[in-house]
Amino acid sequence: MGPPTTVPIAMLSPGDSPRLAGEDPGHALLLAESSTRLPPIIVHRPTMRVIDGMHRLRAAIMCGADTIEARFYDGDADAAFLLGVRENITHGLPLSGPDREAAAIRVMGVHPEWSDRAIAAATGLSAKTVAAIRRRTGGDAAHRRARVGRDGRVRPIDGGEGRLRASQIIQSEPEVSLREVARRAGISVATARDVRERLRQGRHPLPPRQRRTRAAPAGRTARPVPVVWPEVRDKLGRDPALKYSESGRHLLRWLDTHALAAGEWEALLRAVPSHWTGDLAHLCKLFARRWLDFANALEATGPNPPPGH
Repeated sequence: MGPPTTVPIAMLSPGDSPRLAGEDPGHALLLAESSTRLPPIIVHRPTMRVIDGMHRLRAAIMCGADTIEARFYDGDADAAFLLGVRENITHGLPLSGPDREAAAIRVMGVHPEWSDRAIAAATGLSAKTVAAIRRRTGGDAAHRRARVGRDGRVRPIDGGEGRLRASQIIQSEPEVSLREVARRAGISVATARDVRERLRQGRHPLPPRQRRTRAAPAGRTARPVPVVWPEVRDKLGRDPALKYSESGRHLLRWLDTHALAAGEWEALLRAVPSHWTGDLAHLCKLFARRWLDFANALEATGPNPPPGH
């Protein structure tokens, strides 16, 4: 970004904001009434759209200003959006949980090769939350061979898969260099060297630990697919046994008000005053025990056929 400069407000237009609900008029009014000097906004030079600082721009307009201090950014539109997200999670009015989740989904669409930690760092979410969003949205990174981490290094999603590909390349093309094997298999040169040495000694290309984790022990069933609330909610809403009965509709409304989306609790956490944290934590644990009792009762009841079946 360039140095701060004065820009006519008439030349600017709203940017691609990460805020789903747009600007908060109340926050803009607080800025307009503040006597503190506000930092310059950030503007995308190719389009003259505001990347960060719409509340400051609204405040300047409320004050009758014709110009505003700004810094120009010359990257592409996707990079500009990422910059806007980063700026909004480090200062000013914080992005809400849904805002951050929507930003993460967009980043996955543009950079599906990014790791969960890299997307988490860019959007202010936890890596665990990003992983849940990736599973829920069916992010196409699941079928990719590798992901790019926060440090820019490429790492295989399944190291065993990379080793197996390397062993196939080495056996079919023994003259290929280790660097080329590593590039084509999506592994490090050191790993490619280890695979070649294992094959030379007549051993399996996968170390024992990787072989154990890739193959489930005999007699053990596969791990169940995680249950995701939005998918279950959609199916519940289409079930006639719930959709066309008052008690069923009441159950759906009750679940809607008690189910938290991934990352939503983080936004709620920021709203709790410090002097209430102990009492609310105690209540949450009590509610959790009641939810567990409810889950146990459901499992004890077992699957019941709908009426008339």
